Amino acid sequence: MNKPLLALLFVSALTFSCEKPIPQLSDEEYAALTDEQKRSVEHALDGIKVLDDRLELTLFASEPMMTNPTNMDIDDRGRIWITEAYNYRTQLNPKNPTKAEGDRILILEDTDGDGKADKSTVFYQGTDINAALGIAVFGNKIFVSVSPNVFVFTDENGDDVPDSKEVLFTGVGGVQHDHGMHAFTFAPDGKLYFNYGNEGKGLHKGDGSPILDPMGRPVNSETAPYQEGMVFRCDPDGSNVEILGWNFRNNYEVAVDSYGRMWQSDNDDDGNRSTRINFVMDYGNYGFKDEMTKSDWRTRRINMEDSVWQQHWHLNDPGVVPNLIQNYAGSPTGILVYEGKLLPAEYQNQVIHADAGPNVIRMYPVETSGAGFTGSVTPILDGNTRDNWFRPSDVTVAPDGSIFISDWYDPGVGGHAVGDQDKGRVYRLAPKKSKYQVSAPDYSSIESLIELVQNPNRAIHFKAFMALREKGAEATEALEKLYESEDPRMKARAFWLLSKLPNGNDYIQKAATDSDENIRVAAVRASRINGMKDTNFLLTLAGDASAQVRREVAVAIRYEDQPAVWQKLAESYQSGDRWYLEALGIAAEYRWDSYLPAYLEKAGANWTASPEAKDLVWRSRSTQTPELLEQMILAENSPADHRYYRALDFQNADLKNQTLKNLLAKGQNEDQVIILRQAAFDTQKPDATLLNLAKAKSGEIADDQDFLDIVRKYQLKDQKDRVLSIVYQDKDGRMAGAAANIFTNLYGLGEVEKAMKDQDESKAVATIRKFGVVDNKEMATLLSKFWNNPNAPAEVRTAAMEEMKGYQSEATLWEYAEKDQIPAELLPIAQKILMSTWNSNLRQLATEKYGSSLNTNYDIPKMLAATGDIEKGKTIAATYCVACHKIGTEGIDFGPGLSEIGDKLSKEALINSIINPSEGMGFGYETQLVKFKDGKEIRCIVNSKTENDLIVKLVGMGEQTIYKLADIESITQLDESLMPMFPLTEEELVDLVSYLAGLRK
Repeated sequence: MNKPLLALLFVSALTFSCEKPIPQLSDEEYAALTDEQKRSVEHALDGIKVLDDRLELTLFASEPMMTNPTNMDIDDRGRIWITEAYNYRTQLNPKNPTKAEGDRILILEDTDGDGKADKSTVFYQGTDINAALGIAVFGNKIFVSVSPNVFVFTDENGDDVPDSKEVLFTGVGGVQHDHGMHAFTFAPDGKLYFNYGNEGKGLHKGDGSPILDPMGRPVNSETAPYQEGMVFRCDPDGSNVEILGWNFRNNYEVAVDSYGRMWQSDNDDDGNRSTRINFVMDYGNYGFKDEMTKSDWRTRRINMEDSVWQQHWHLNDPGVVPNLIQNYAGSPTGILVYEGKLLPAEYQNQVIHADAGPNVIRMYPVETSGAGFTGSVTPILDGNTRDNWFRPSDVTVAPDGSIFISDWYDPGVGGHAVGDQDKGRVYRLAPKKSKYQVSAPDYSSIESLIELVQNPNRAIHFKAFMALREKGAEATEALEKLYESEDPRMKARAFWLLSKLPNGNDYIQKAATDSDENIRVAAVRASRINGMKDTNFLLTLAGDASAQVRREVAVAIRYEDQPAVWQKLAESYQSGDRWYLEALGIAAEYRWDSYLPAYLEKAGANWTASPEAKDLVWRSRSTQTPELLEQMILAENSPADHRYYRALDFQNADLKNQTLKNLLAKGQNEDQVIILRQAAFDTQKPDATLLNLAKAKSGEIADDQDFLDIVRKYQLKDQKDRVLSIVYQDKDGRMAGAAANIFTNLYGLGEVEKAMKDQDESKAVATIRKFGVVDNKEMATLLSKFWNNPNAPAEVRTAAMEEMKGYQSEATLWEYAEKDQIPAELLPIAQKILMSTWNSNLRQLATEKYGSSLNTNYDIPKMLAATGDIEKGKTIAATYCVACHKIGTEGIDFGPGLSEIGDKLSKEALINSIINPSEGMGFGYETQLVKFKDGKEIRCIVNSKTENDLIVKLVGMGEQTIYKLADIESITQLDESLMPMFPLTEEELVDLVSYLAGLRK
């Protein structure tokens, strides 16, 4: 039976059985299904577990009606709007079929009331919206986000055919980039909120002119403090754009509650167990990259966090807003704040979120804690335990209060890959026996508009809000009545409209005295939107009993000179409330030199005894701060966490260096290693004090990593024995490799060659293994002397050939291969190296010379049906994977982590990632070709680019390498992955995938 016919039969089955749903298959029954049956529409609901017995999941739409839904909205008629991605990343998936006419925007409708879409309308189709990532319906205007543009389609006459299309915003990142522009949402404050991920780079108006911040600076990743992913808001017509937060990785959507508070998810670098949920505090820095250097989170730093998820977001750094919830591995997508009444009470007013990676829908109940929040996690839907093709891309609230979930439905998620172009589903989640019924909204009377403005569906809310706003004073009495509602969120919705009246500031003043702290929060936010500029208003609220309110007052004065307000806010700060501390820092950003001295003067001469004062100095950025940090370091006799030293990294570089030298002069002996690590040092113009200290101290350094850092930085040549001991230790291969590189840079290859010639064969081989990891022309030439010497022992020759790996070494090996100068007995090893090289050019040349040893005709269905040997797979992973991936504590942190890869990718997706690596490159792991002015080229992953440096990771190296931008001619992103197609048999591939699929949390 073909798939379209199967789908149609299922539609028929649903029509006759909607009153009495078919029970979900048991675990045993589901396990007995074939893979084809599991992927069928017939068993779509069987693959997803509803974790609350009171709720029911129903299938609203599926293939062939629609495929690959990336985003969704629901209009005021209850119709589902879908953006499809059949043509997803076509330039990287040349094997996949494409639609020349482009991707579609669909409207799905249930016309007969059976709970199943039976009508599909193509609203628009075109190549300009291929793989759009956002859709939002605001009256007769439809906002479609597809990097680098945001389009606004207008349907003037309501015939579901756009009458016009305009570019509202442009210049947002690369074409079809998942980390670019995302969906818009309407908020109760009358604004549109939206965001883009770390490929956004900058925001421009439709005419190409840049968006400017309140200080006249262009908002882009090159303008401090802005960088990486950002959050914005604007008026419904796209005017008055404001930037509200930055330094996210891939903040997929933003949700806004009735009080005007923003909630958002964010995505880590693949496999690093660091996805998160954030409360977005206005003007906050959210820590994905180092604020000052833009360095990657892996860059070693003082007071570095003790877990990857904290390191990932720089949570120990002053100036970084805390995370709300840590979600570990995932690929977060759509998000909403559920303010409906249909779902049970515990779901009401909570953040609900789709995470396509682990195949789940979750809820995040939050509670206030000081100026911030604490949160917990409640799973709602789970596909991972059954159907890990369930990839929820969005969650949206319908007019009746039910929740709809769009499902991309694919073996993989994220990256550039798509494994299935024919499937896609939309589900409805609601209480059992709750039919989907939507009546036409009545926008004609104030009474009905008051009802509609309380609807949880944003399309209805938008139209009712705009209609009430247009009625103005005529709606005052009804809005004032709603303002007296016992439901504080509906009270807030009334408040926002009242604040838009000509006397709106009067309502803001009234709300500022409300007994509900959240209404007072809304009052402060509204005062900013209305541009009240009332110092007395802010000064009064700066003394509010609620830290939540005081937080809002703090961010409200960021661009205002309000010393009295800031001083009053600072006086109520209590040490330990990081949210409040960051709010104070946001407020003082441009006025530290006046705010901080006044605060310390009031604190008195004994301010170093105050935890609050010390926190504020740690967070501050005044010209006086380095000196104050010096005082605290001396007063506290070097606190163990060294956070004051880290704070120096955020100060003026010259003042920081002077402070470090002062500390040395004042006898901070315990901190000499930290000071040596932190101080700027130019080997061309060496500072004698620092160099002499490094020479004197290096031999006493207990930590091997600290020791190597100091030896490398100061180019110390008197620590040969210890560097060698680190090279030859076996407990940390990454550190051994770093030591080998340092040794050869400092001492050359003379002693290394002598050790490789040791008469003790085992010692010679050990030296080759340890130093063979150094990947440069000189080492490759040295190794060639041994494997090309017929008189050398066989084990020595074999070891030398096997170490001819790496870009430079493989290029040298090819020079011999090209001239047929590789000994026959070692040719199989050389061929394997060259055929598996990460250098695509060499791999192609080797393939042409030796013929392909790669099996490109794998029988995928056969492999999926087979059961692999997990232990053999583990051995294969040790051979191929850990050279560039972390699996638990083993391997190198180069490519995406694999420790929990089984939670993210199905077996189909794992197979495809291995045999077609270029189709699924993770974002941030793309191949970059760097050409230097001296003619040298490297292929690498670019971690970050600062004003002066390019920070990269080279193949097979966990450590970062830094190059001066002045030496670089160009940086070009390539479409081909650094990962080669490994020469694996079908049996080996099955074994490997069986092992990887079992790597779960």
